[in-house]
Amino acid sequence: MNIDTSLQATSNANLRERYAAIRQRTMELAAPLSEADSQLQSMPDASPAKWHLAHVTWFFETFVLERMEPGFKPFHPAFRVLFNSYYNAVGDKHPRARRGQISRPDLAEIRAYRAQVDRRMTDLLAHTAPGEWLATVELGLQHEQQHQELLLTDIKHALSCNPLLPAYHPRWPLTRVAPVAMQWQEGPAGLLEIGHAGDTFCFDNETPRHKVWLRPCALANRPVTHGEWIDFIDDGGYREARWWLSAGWDWVSAQGIEAPLYWRRGEAATNAGWSTFTLHGEAPVDPHTPVTHISYFEAEAFARWKGSVSAAHRGARLPTEAEWEAVAEREPHQALERGNFVESGALHPLPVAAAQAAPMQLFGDVWEWTSSSYAAYPGYHPWEGAVGEYNGKFMVNQYVLRGGSCATPRSHIRATYRNFFPTDARWQFSGVRLARDLD
Repeated sequence: MNIDTSLQATSNANLRERYAAIRQRTMELAAPLSEADSQLQSMPDASPAKWHLAHVTWFFETFVLERMEPGFKPFHPAFRVLFNSYYNAVGDKHPRARRGQISRPDLAEIRAYRAQVDRRMTDLLAHTAPGEWLATVELGLQHEQQHQELLLTDIKHALSCNPLLPAYHPRWPLTRVAPVAMQWQEGPAGLLEIGHAGDTFCFDNETPRHKVWLRPCALANRPVTHGEWIDFIDDGGYREARWWLSAGWDWVSAQGIEAPLYWRRGEAATNAGWSTFTLHGEAPVDPHTPVTHISYFEAEAFARWKGSVSAAHRGARLPTEAEWEAVAEREPHQALERGNFVESGALHPLPVAAAQAAPMQLFGDVWEWTSSSYAAYPGYHPWEGAVGEYNGKFMVNQYVLRGGSCATPRSHIRATYRNFFPTDARWQFSGVRLARDLD
C-alpha cells in the first residue's frame, strides 16, 4: 500500500514512544468500565468498548504485522472477521449492528490480545529498518485516537439508556468563567488555498491543497451556547416548520425531537427546566457552555432562526468548511494549544465556556457543523490498497464538521482535519458556530 504522508524520516524510536503512549491512553479511557459496561451496544451506529479495544489492535495486526513480521501468525484466526470494520479488501466482516452480541472473547482475552500485539509491534519497531510501513503505523495511531473519542461517545450513549443514569467517572471540577458575548470576526476573502500542506501526517481526504474563492464573511467568536439554544426552544424552534429543511422537519416530526440529545426536564434541572446527561452523570444545563449533541438539521434550523429573530445576527448561517479553515489557519498556534480537548478534563471530557482572554474558541469543546457536503477535493486520490477504503468511499450523504471536541486528543487535530457524519447524527460532541456574509 502507498500512503503519501512523507513520514519516511520519522524515527523508529519516536514512533515507538508514541505507540506506547497512545495505546496506554486507550486503556486509561477504558479503565472505569466494567465487563458489563464494555459489552454494551446501545444502537447500530455505536460499538461496544470491548470492540473498540480489539478493532484498533486488529488494525496493527492486519496492516502492519501481517505484512512485516517474519513468520507472522494471528493471535486468533477468527478475529480477522470479528473485528474488521468496513474493509472489504480484507475479507468478511461481522455485521456492525450485532457487535454487542459478541460476548466471547471476553474482556480479559481482548486485553491479552492487545498485550501480545503490543509486544510484537514494539519488537518490530526496535529491529526493523525504517520504511514505508512506518507511515502505516502512524495511520494506525491516528486511527486509534479516533476510536478513543468514539469509545467515550459510545459509552456515553449506552449509559444514558440506563434509568439509573450512571456516571462514567465522577465529575471533574470546572473553572467558572464569565459569559463571553457573541461577536463577529471577519474572515479572509478572495482567492485562498485550503487543504493540508507539508510533511506532517494528514488523512487522504485533507488533500490536495487547492484554491478556493471566498466572499467576505464573518464567523462568530465562539460556538452557540446552551443558553442560546434554550431561547430557540422557548421560541418554538422545534415546533415551527419554517426554520427547518424539509428532511429536517420530517425527522423532527417523526422522532418527536424537542431538544438536543440527552436533554430532559427533571429534578436536576435549573435552567428553564432542563437537565442533561453527561459522562459525569445528570447535571443542570449550563447556559454559558457550548451546546452539544445536535444534528446538522438542528444546527441549520437554529442558524436560520437566529438570523431572522435577531438584528445583530441578521443573515446568520452555517459556515462553509473553507471559511472555517481559512479563519483557523489565521489564528495563532495558542488557539489550538488552549483548546479544550480530552486531556483538559483529566480524560473525563465536558465542553466549557469561552474564556474572556482566550483566542477565538475554534478548537476543542464541540465539533462544529459546516454547510459543506463531505466530498472529494479537486484532484483527490485515495490511498492505494485496503487503507484506501478509510475515507473516500464515505463521500456521500454526509456533512463536514471541523475543530475537534472535548473528547478529541489534542495531538490528533489540526486546521485541515475533516470530520463527517450524516445529517441526523447527534451522539458525537457536535455543536454549531454561526457565520454571515458581509457584502
